[in-house]
Amino acid sequence: MTNTVTTVFRQQFGGKPRLYRSPGRVNLIGEHTDYNEGFVLPAAVNKSLVIAIVPRSDNRCRLYAADVREAHECSVDTPSRSGKRWPNYLLGVVDQLRKAGFGVGGFDCAFGGDIPIGAGMSSSAAIEAGLAYALNDLFGLDIDTLTLAKLAQKAENEFVGVRCGIMDQFINLFGREQNVVKLDCRSLEFEYVPFEREDVRIVLCDTQVKRELASSEYNVRRQQCETGVKLLQRYDGSIRSLRDVTLGLLEEHASEFDRAVYNRCAYVSRENARVLAGCDDLQGDDVASFGRRMFESHAGLRDEYQVSSPELDVLVEAAMDARGALGARMMGAGFGGCTINLVEESHIDEFEEAVRRYYHVKTGRDIRVYIVRIGSGTARVLEEDVST
Repeated sequence: MTNTVTTVFRQQFGGKPRLYRSPGRVNLIGEHTDYNEGFVLPAAVNKSLVIAIVPRSDNRCRLYAADVREAHECSVDTPSRSGKRWPNYLLGVVDQLRKAGFGVGGFDCAFGGDIPIGAGMSSSAAIEAGLAYALNDLFGLDIDTLTLAKLAQKAENEFVGVRCGIMDQFINLFGREQNVVKLDCRSLEFEYVPFEREDVRIVLCDTQVKRELASSEYNVRRQQCETGVKLLQRYDGSIRSLRDVTLGLLEEHASEFDRAVYNRCAYVSRENARVLAGCDDLQGDDVASFGRRMFESHAGLRDEYQVSSPELDVLVEAAMDARGALGARMMGAGFGGCTINLVEESHIDEFEEAVRRYYHVKTGRDIRVYIVRIGSGTARVLEEDVST
């Protein structure tokens, strides 16, 4: 992949670029909790983008997306939104760095990779956090890693227009091999939790359904959560977010809630508890218990948060009956994309065949299956690591 992107870069711009690898991510459990200041349990994976970049002597920004074979050019002084959408993930980063007072000059950049688009592995954060890391290195900005993650998140919030939490950008930069990260999305304190079981693999099953509603409904769910917080703040002024809301308090005032808002809040409260309990499972090497919590998480996402889809539900149903499957749930914003499954290594082929067959019978569709490993966060690719 590094060779391919390097070749594309030279064809478009000429010269010898610096290269950076920026990974996709999975989230084992803890969905839609990050923007509610809760807990998540993500990991970087070995699906990634490669970013090839060089500085320019002027203020021009020239971009090329190798996977769609499209170019975009503008000034770094006045980056403006593009109707092609993909440039906005990069230009939003330039915009945030400039607003924060960092001296970003012109640059040429080409990128491409093997993170499936729309599958819930956060290719958008790989672009944003990856470019933030690359520009920091390229121009010697000396920005610490946490600040880079925050800038990349703000790029998506303010320039792209998706009110995401910080999880995706954070794990992109802080990922570590054979570890998941328990992240407190309020304090941003984090802890590496070992995931070293070679006999258990992470398998992603892609519905092949585009997440058409994901962005708009994501913002709706966030607003519903904020509505629930405002109602409960009348009774407890210490509440800042759903992170602070207990099921007891929620049930005490259930009659005052719109039913949909109540269900959203109840799901978030339960999911935060599942993340913390799931970390204890992994620390105790109880993967079977962790898997059961994944099934519970999916039920909550389907019934309370209502961000699943018939296709995602079919894949989880298939996993429940598949030999070797320890746990499964939808992953990402919802309405399409992937399920994430924990599967015993010895039953991978059997699992894949059973899920493919069940899904086709129920939907008439085929799936794509990705078997991923937990990998490290964004980093520069050194010359000695590139084949010639």
